[in-house]
Amino acid sequence: MRGWWREFAGLMLPVSCGGCGRPRTALCPPCGAELTGTGPRRVRPAPEPPGLPVVHAAAPYEGAVRALLLAHKERGALPLARPLGEALADAVEAATGPVGATGDLPLLLLPVPSSRRSVRARGHDPTRRIALAAAGRLRRTGRAARVLPVLRQRRPVADQAGLGARGRLANLDGALGVAPGGVRLLDEAARAGGRVVLVDDLMTTGASLAEAARALAAARHSVHRPFIPGLPDSSEGRGAEALFEQPVAAVVASSPASFEINRNSWGSCIVAGGER
Repeated sequence: MRGWWREFAGLMLPVSCGGCGRPRTALCPPCGAELTGTGPRRVRPAPEPPGLPVVHAAAPYEGAVRALLLAHKERGALPLARPLGEALADAVEAATGPVGATGDLPLLLLPVPSSRRSVRARGHDPTRRIALAAAGRLRRTGRAARVLPVLRQRRPVADQAGLGARGRLANLDGALGVAPGGVRLLDEAARAGGRVVLVDDLMTTGASLAEAARALAAARHSVHRPFIPGLPDSSEGRGAEALFEQPVAAVVASSPASFEINRNSWGSCIVAGGER
């Protein structure tokens, strides 16, 4: 009910830019330029958690970009899902290559799940909404893409805000899993040559994405077929292994420090300050 009210209110009430507050627009050109102007880049937190896939981010999490993500996530500025999704689509393309570079394999966007409590409190699932917008943009540009929300939280976790890198890893250890029906969907996608991309709105320490990758690898073991040379289905087993064990990841934003680490020095530090 709350989600429907926010959809209605977004159409009927006066809007202002989620980045700077400029009236009569959900996103002004200067704030839009901050979201997409730098172009997506590979990002790496420090310390980098074990099992973290290669991650690309559209923009640093600062200034207008931070304000836009918080407006969408916490204040229900739902029209921002489209521009945020377009930025995420840019990061997905950077992670997987442009159309034609990888044989145009279908892309499977797997959102990192928020807790049910957070979704109820916000009235919507911000990461899933942005992922759907990203998939739509990718399809419009000729790339087969769909969202598979198959990751689930298997146990309650503490609020990540305020936790450092070590605390976030401990908080999320073993917390995610793949829904039983999701294992079947992913296995079918492997046979079709699909490419998994883990997606989120924000990366701070990388703990959520590393745990999502671990959950995928665990799911792979439940459908893994041993590779026996000469058997007709051996290539399918190897395809499933590649799908589950070699995902890439894309996010709208990441800590500015992770951009600097990628370009310059590994001696920099990341300050965990994101909200989930």
